[in-house]
Amino acid sequence: MNRQLILSGISFVLFVLFQVLLFKKLILFNTAFCFLYIAFVLLLPVETNPLMLMLAAFGLGLLTDMFYDHAGMHAAAAVAVAYLRNYWLRAITPQGGYEVGVVPTIANNGLIWFLSYSVPLITVHHIMLFFIEAGGFGYWGLSLGKAFASVLFTSVVLIMQQYLFYVKAR
Repeated sequence: MNRQLILSGISFVLFVLFQVLLFKKLILFNTAFCFLYIAFVLLLPVETNPLMLMLAAFGLGLLTDMFYDHAGMHAAAAVAVAYLRNYWLRAITPQGGYEVGVVPTIANNGLIWFLSYSVPLITVHHIMLFFIEAGGFGYWGLSLGKAFASVLFTSVVLIMQQYLFYVKAR
C-alpha cells in the first residue's frame, strides 16, 4: 500500500482521538475552543485529489459530530475548508511552485507562509461552525467573539504541534 495513504489514515485516527478525548474538554474562559481536527485537512499533501479531500473532511467532520452530539456542524465546516483549500493554495503559491508530495507544514514552507495558509482557513472553519451553532446571524457578536478566540487558540496549538512533531526534510 501507499506509504502516504497509511500515514494519512493514522493521522486521521489520531486527530479524531485527540479532538474527542482531549480538546473537547479544553475550553478557555468558556469562549475559546480548540478544534485541532481541522489540521488533518490542512496537512494533507498539496496535490491531494479535491474529491478525496472533501470526502475525508466529511468523514472527519461527521465522526467529530457524533462525539459532540451535533448534527452535521463540523462536517459542513470541514467540507467548506476542504473545498476552499486548493483555491487558497493556488492563491499563495510560492514563486517556485510546490514540490510533488510536499505537505504544507512549517518545516517545509516556513512560519510566515504557514500562518498565511492556515489562519484564513481556520477562520472560515470557525466562523461557519459558530454561526451554524447559533442558528443564523442573531447572535453575531457572540459568534464572532467565540470564532476569533477559537481561531487564536487553535492556531497556537497547531503551531505548537508543528514544532513538536514535524521535522525539516533534508
